[in-house]
Amino acid sequence: MIWSQEFRVEDLNSFSKKTLSQVLDIKITAIGDDFLQGTMPVDERTHQPAGILHGGASVALAETLGSVASYLVIDREKFICVGLEINANHVRSVKSGTVTGIAKPVHLGGKTHIWNIEIVNEEGKLVCISRLTMAILPK
Repeated sequence: MIWSQEFRVEDLNSFSKKTLSQVLDIKITAIGDDFLQGTMPVDERTHQPAGILHGGASVALAETLGSVASYLVIDREKFICVGLEINANHVRSVKSGTVTGIAKPVHLGGKTHIWNIEIVNEEGKLVCISRLTMAILPK
């Protein structure tokens, strides 16, 4: 297990009050030994004008999952984590339903974490693949 301690999904979702995650209804749904999973609805909050999932909403889901995952890894008494760089390739459009993202570590170093986040539609087809680099900074 890569996490610094055990966390409950309910506790992690309580952190999203009054944040972008709450506005977009991003929910953490599972914590595995080496992954974090979350969902986001595809609706008027996350659409672009053409009526499909906005690429920025996919990036917001990816960064949320990777950021929370880094938070679960670090010693929160000594460090904070902040996004340093994110990229995303949008593979397929989605008009409605829910997308699910899974963040898995690529690198967990002392100064940076790199996360791979794959977002899929309800049929399990790849919608977006993203890589997030997190900076680990002393408090």
